Amino acid sequence: MDIPNMGVPAGLAARMSMAEQHEYLRGKLSRRTLLRSGAVTVGALAVGGALGSGTAHADPAARTGSPTDGVTGALVAPVGRHLQFGADAGTQMRVSWQVPAAVRKPFLRFGRHPWELSHKIEAEVRALHTPALVDGATPVDQYYLHVELDHLQPGTTYYYGVGHEGFDPASHQAISTLQTFTTAPSRNGRPGRPFEPFTFTAFGDQGVSAHAAGNDNVILAQNPVFHLHAGDICYADPMGQGLDSDKSAYNALTWDAFLAQTEPVSARIPWMVSYGNHDMEAWYSHNGYGGDDARFTLPTNGPDPRRAPGVYAFTYGNVGVVSLDANDVSYEIPVNFGYTNGQQTQWLERKLRELRADESIDFVVVFFHHCAFSTTHQHASEGGVREAWVPLFEKYRVDLVVNGHNHVYERTDAILGNKVGKAVPSGATVDPTKDGIVYVTAGAAGRSLYSFDAPDSYEGHENHQDEVVTYHFEKGAVKAPETVAWSRVRYTGYSFIKVDVTPAHRGATTTMQVTALAENGTRIDHYAITRRAGGTDDGHGHGH
Repeated sequence: MDIPNMGVPAGLAARMSMAEQHEYLRGKLSRRTLLRSGAVTVGALAVGGALGSGTAHADPAARTGSPTDGVTGALVAPVGRHLQFGADAGTQMRVSWQVPAAVRKPFLRFGRHPWELSHKIEAEVRALHTPALVDGATPVDQYYLHVELDHLQPGTTYYYGVGHEGFDPASHQAISTLQTFTTAPSRNGRPGRPFEPFTFTAFGDQGVSAHAAGNDNVILAQNPVFHLHAGDICYADPMGQGLDSDKSAYNALTWDAFLAQTEPVSARIPWMVSYGNHDMEAWYSHNGYGGDDARFTLPTNGPDPRRAPGVYAFTYGNVGVVSLDANDVSYEIPVNFGYTNGQQTQWLERKLRELRADESIDFVVVFFHHCAFSTTHQHASEGGVREAWVPLFEKYRVDLVVNGHNHVYERTDAILGNKVGKAVPSGATVDPTKDGIVYVTAGAAGRSLYSFDAPDSYEGHENHQDEVVTYHFEKGAVKAPETVAWSRVRYTGYSFIKVDVTPAHRGATTTMQVTALAENGTRIDHYAITRRAGGTDDGHGHGH
């Protein structure tokens, strides 16, 4: 039986990737019913391509004019502000926000003082139309606005405000809406002088809930310079299969609630996202990221930013950060499996080699959604990640890997060759150049919690198990049983991680202190990662 409103026979669809389904339908359906796949256009009323008759498309007969021709601007206030670094975090910031209705002439003001906001830049409008995906549903129009700021001064705090005709953030009535952002420190002219210490935070699988808001509040208290969100951002698609049939449960308005919930943090701290399985919204584009493209402006230095927008890198101080899209290598949820044709993995090796050759970068952090190593009852470990990327992580001795997908906190010992390279109990120190890599699952940001088959074991409540019976996914979504010794910390509760980075003079020891905090601020785990500052890596884990 065909999947309703999809047009691809169910038996065939089960064997096809999202991109293959798109190509099948593009040849079957009239081109008049399809938008340009994956494109986010300024001044249009829809984003991305369609997978079938129930997908996002524009209706010229019903909608005319510009999406910025709308209500009286004085009646509408901007909401959902969120920041993102550009590829150069020292000179580039992307400011994004939402308006609840179409407005005229949206813009951003910014300057170094709240009374000096003379820089005024017109905003890019990305209007997203979601039709009634199922019978009885109501169409939704959302308006996302973006400004790309370049040529900023590194290590500088700027004030900014967003507005439109009828709402000026520099006016007396709206001055309270001003916010600030701070660019990353300069990477030039630092011979013999280390960067200042800084903190960043990370989690995955947030959604909209009281627990999600609680985690945000504790994150804000850590004063991080950026935050990493390892996929499954808001759960507007609670099904998470990346299929057109997911639309039966899709609610576009969940994004409105999420951006409003996150704004107290994301309006002042760059909120850097990677994409999980629940972020593949099939009706917007052939690979499911058309809606995400409307909402975020991420760095465009990945292998193909139009097809794989969640793959990019940036640096902050002595830390290089790499975001990956694990949907590309997932055996468990294979709808986008192989959609980059290996380009992402090739780019990953080039990027890791480049970061390790940069003497100003000591630590490399990689974050993405599907877990390389986890023991939960629900998803456990992703064999596709282990096969495609873990050998590269080990070759270039990545210092920290952060995942989501499993809604718990779990941390491994240092792993080399799928075995324990060094036991890392809470409070211990690890050197990735000789001990191996610690993998952190930080997927308890706010969505309903998962469970372990082994008992919880965390700081102050240790119950270490020498062996844990679990599984990993192999091709065909097959669960392959395994018994592992690397599961060191397990905590079934809402939480996130903060990472305190202490740079050092060349040749001295530099440190990343990784701490897991529960949503009430209680510490549940901590350990340290150390390296020799200013050393480079030859691609075999040896600094020189």
